[in-house]
Amino acid sequence: MAHPTRTRHLTGPPRYEYFYIVFYATFLKEREKGITMKGHSTQLIGAITLLGLVLFAGLGPQTVRHAAASGGVQTLPLREFMHAPPYKIVLSNSYIGNTWRVEMENEFRAACKMAPYKTLVQCKAYNANNDVSTQTAQMDDIISSHPDAIVINAASPTGLNGVITQACRAGILVVSYDNVVTAPCALKVNTDQFKFGQQLAQFIVNNLPGHKGNVIMVTGVPGTHVDIERNAGAQAVWKAHSGIKVVGRYTGLWASDVAQRNTAAQLSSLGRIDAVWCQGGTDGAIRAILAAHRPLPKVVAGEAENGFRQDMLTYRGRGWKAMSIGQPPYLVLVSLELAVEVLEGKHARTDINIPFPVVTQDTVKEGETTFKAEPSSWFADFTDSGPHAVVKICAAAAVNGATCPTGVQVHLP
Repeated sequence: MAHPTRTRHLTGPPRYEYFYIVFYATFLKEREKGITMKGHSTQLIGAITLLGLVLFAGLGPQTVRHAAASGGVQTLPLREFMHAPPYKIVLSNSYIGNTWRVEMENEFRAACKMAPYKTLVQCKAYNANNDVSTQTAQMDDIISSHPDAIVINAASPTGLNGVITQACRAGILVVSYDNVVTAPCALKVNTDQFKFGQQLAQFIVNNLPGHKGNVIMVTGVPGTHVDIERNAGAQAVWKAHSGIKVVGRYTGLWASDVAQRNTAAQLSSLGRIDAVWCQGGTDGAIRAILAAHRPLPKVVAGEAENGFRQDMLTYRGRGWKAMSIGQPPYLVLVSLELAVEVLEGKHARTDINIPFPVVTQDTVKEGETTFKAEPSSWFADFTDSGPHAVVKICAAAAVNGATCPTGVQVHLP
């Protein structure tokens, strides 16, 4: 993304421009409180406002447009009109304890070192060990550092709303992704998590003979928006098909090693397993079943782990049915790009929904949707593909945060 030519920089605006911005923000704030202005006061305010709009045609329209769209000063990011890039953007990540999160953060760090972002942003990242209190305290520190934007993968959909509202009121743009928050002032970048769980479950139902069988559910990180929505999507399908029996349900924390360990611990109490529904760590669940000398389940529906997709190549000749849906780690890059474009005034303040890539035993392909040289737990959907790719980034960026010879490309849908 090229930086547009600027004929006017706002690093040192005249004093009357500051007056106009402050006055208009104050006017909106008073209007929010329901204060009614009558008579000459109303006429005076109208005259001053009109004068400001006329005097500052190059600045005023964008300021007014964003102020009006935000509904008042609570989400009015005045800082975006006060300076040109580089913008200070901070990643607040709730959890770094699985491969997906490591991959995601690696992509963020790598992108910040590559064109076009290396001249547009100054980046920093925090991790909170999946603790709401810790992430809240970190957010307080971030707000005190006065960034232009925060991109956040939250430990709770509601538990951080208070501190996020504080950030918005401080004029900081907040973009929530993956485990999104419900705070109205935060923009959201995500896939449809309910549909994720629903689609995996429906694939299982469609491919079990007679739409009947015993299913185990390997869930995600408890309490997060993603885990709640995916489980609800699956339950909606199970409820509609009485022949499906969930014989085991336990967390895998979206991690291959945890899913393998917890699956192994459950197997002794389980009878026949016909299908596996797995939010993450699918390759680990399969390893545990095979290590216990159990037959491979007829159907497996899970995430985009590289090892799971390698299993698709290995077992598809035996009539095995498998589906892999990816929650792409590059959601963080879509969030970064959205933040930059909003700060530059190039993109509206709107949520973005990203389609997730789907791979089955019939469409999996070495070197394109799975990579034998990479670890089993590695998420193979680190980049998009095709002529309408949302993100293009190299494997080295996801593996260890290295820069790519061809840079990184992000195209918002």
